[in-house]
Amino acid sequence: MHIRRALRIRSPRLPLALRPPRTGGSLLVAAALLLSGCSAAGTQQRQATAPAADAVLAALPQSTPAALSRYYAQKLTWRNCGVPGYQCATLKAPLDYSHPAGGDIKLAVARKKATGPGKRIGSLLVNPGGPGGSAIGYLQQYAGVGYPAEVRARYDMVAMDPRGVARSEPVECLDDRGMDTYTQTDMTPDERGEVDALVGAYRKFADGCGAHDPRLLRHVSTVEAARDMDILRAALGDRTLHYVGASYGTFLGATYAGLFPKRVGRLVLDGAMDPSLSARRLNLDQTAGFETAFQSFARDCVRQSDCPLGGRGATPKQAGDRLAAFFRKLDAHPIPTGDADGRRLGEALATTGVIAAMYDQAAWPQLREALNSAMKDNDGAGLLILSDSYYERDADGHYSNLMYANAAVNCLDLPPAFASPQQVQKSLPSFEKASPVFGEGLAWASLNCAYWPVRATAGPHRIVAKGAAPIVVVGTTRDPATPYRWAQSLARQLSSGRLLTFNGDGHTAYGRGSRCIDSAIDAYLLHGTPPARGKRCS
Repeated sequence: MHIRRALRIRSPRLPLALRPPRTGGSLLVAAALLLSGCSAAGTQQRQATAPAADAVLAALPQSTPAALSRYYAQKLTWRNCGVPGYQCATLKAPLDYSHPAGGDIKLAVARKKATGPGKRIGSLLVNPGGPGGSAIGYLQQYAGVGYPAEVRARYDMVAMDPRGVARSEPVECLDDRGMDTYTQTDMTPDERGEVDALVGAYRKFADGCGAHDPRLLRHVSTVEAARDMDILRAALGDRTLHYVGASYGTFLGATYAGLFPKRVGRLVLDGAMDPSLSARRLNLDQTAGFETAFQSFARDCVRQSDCPLGGRGATPKQAGDRLAAFFRKLDAHPIPTGDADGRRLGEALATTGVIAAMYDQAAWPQLREALNSAMKDNDGAGLLILSDSYYERDADGHYSNLMYANAAVNCLDLPPAFASPQQVQKSLPSFEKASPVFGEGLAWASLNCAYWPVRATAGPHRIVAKGAAPIVVVGTTRDPATPYRWAQSLARQLSSGRLLTFNGDGHTAYGRGSRCIDSAIDAYLLHGTPPARGKRCS
């Protein structure tokens, strides 16, 4: 899986595959190279036997309260962050919750204190998704200044980079040059040599992650990150956890609710994931989601005078056929980009660039411009900028650890989608049916976890969180990265789930221009009043 808010591609706050478009930064693994899943036979078996309620969470190793008491009793020492208005601290948690005496992991925390006036409600923890997106970066670049003033007045705005992410003992896999090579790997292999090259790229990536810190790689699961959140809750002095999670952050928040239902405060899960699905099903659904988003883009594009995919009267299918033909051309003949490091635009980078713009319709004009330059002027610079934004590659050629953490968490949370290239080839028809434009590449992207050095520690499961306070689950009808049906499913699973629907395009809904959505969520956060059942907004 990949899950990476109004996205503004030209700003420093760029999209991330399973996260909302308003941070800097793959659902689960939403990057074209990092999607993961399960074989068809394995999917059927897993879904047929997926545990009811929270059996998977309950069966995981538990520590006794006494063994964790020193963690729950810790006091945070706040210091200047170097960013005006923010304070930072370090939280300690056990690296391995089943053996808490075996050593600590240090987790970076930041906060912006409630501004007042009005009575302080508590702390509001935020997470932008990924997995791999920096929550602290999201807080400092967006949530701490962009959330409604009334919310910021009554909550301490808090973020913690999850274990293995950004400032919290980050997972590392490749150097920057190696990552450049990886992102350009041919994701639509046409013959045996290209299949071998793709498998070799996945193996090299996985071996690099395993060599960095093998012990850490075994302890970056979503369940462990959720347990860290409860220690943070206690260290902040809060009786319950108030939380806004976007994209993959919804899975993290739902997992917390399943583990600690009585400690749930006001939880908003925006752009929801469905924890009951296998990795293959998640990837296939997400492939269809990107096709849905592309169809919306195409319908808009052909009405514009500068659309390179067809003029007025052209159908979305014709636009998709033209884009697919362009990708095939790039596969054979990459084009210049003017990049200082000599990168040319091939099919892989171009596909990622187009996918990046699917997260928010505000990026559609930039995508049209980039496609015009590439298709008409043989200039791939615009699509390369979009692709770099997706991978969080900066102007100096340095990558954040987003994609490394993304793979590490996803491959630990679910068994791999496919065990071999042969299984991918057998599933190509279903992926291509889901998306004639993106299906082949996203099917091959689902192979990456097959070579991971650490076995998955969990599997698909339903989360019920019986006894939790009302939890608001937000779904967008044409969300590319977290399809609407996932939000519907999660809201049904949660015993106190309340579905809030945004009829629109783009990834996530809160803070993206719908007054109806924003007012419903603000009323919940400020007064504890969940939206009316069946509420829909546009």
